[in-house]
Amino acid sequence: MKKILTMCAALALTASAGFSQDLKPVQIDSLVTVSMPAEYAKVDTLGQQIYSSNSDLGYVVVLRTPNPKGTEPLPKERDLDAKLKESVKNIQKESSYASAQYVRDTTIGKLKAKTFTLQTDNGGGDIQFRNIVLLYTTGANYIFEYVYPNNRKDMIAGEYKTFVNSIKLSPELNRTDQYISNAKGMSPTLLIVMIGGLILLAIAVGLYIRRRNTMQLE
Repeated sequence: MKKILTMCAALALTASAGFSQDLKPVQIDSLVTVSMPAEYAKVDTLGQQIYSSNSDLGYVVVLRTPNPKGTEPLPKERDLDAKLKESVKNIQKESSYASAQYVRDTTIGKLKAKTFTLQTDNGGGDIQFRNIVLLYTTGANYIFEYVYPNNRKDMIAGEYKTFVNSIKLSPELNRTDQYISNAKGMSPTLLIVMIGGLILLAIAVGLYIRRRNTMQLE
């Protein structure tokens, strides 16, 4: 994956188009479309597609990685959340001196996604940011990236918004392309808290009974 991201950067830096040109919808597959400058680079490696292009203030990268055929929807919504959180951690681990910031949930069409900003440092103070959107479906994983240097972080809001808001999904995609049940159920944290509370209650009752029996004997 690290080699792939390095390749993305190289492709983006060699792309000649910018956001100043008219954007056009690029069909990533039959279900996902995103708008990019008219000229962009595309690489297909072992079924994984990588699209990249320069923008006026940074560059954009879109990766599509297919899931194995027959991949089933995840059982519950929290399973999807766990998978996306793990993806955030894995992306952070791929770069030295990296920090995942502003990690939060978002929606694209009918689907849930995760968005965050990855701050990286080459160790010499050269800071770069990557605004990333992660989208998971049973068919494929999608990563949408908008990359820019530190000295432009206060300038990119409009351009990034144009890019990310251009992500369009087919109406055919719905919740069951990600997970089956939207029942929240009891979270593991709440379960642990409840078990701990019951243990403390049992200890308190035991101490009360012991004290009462002692008082009766006296």
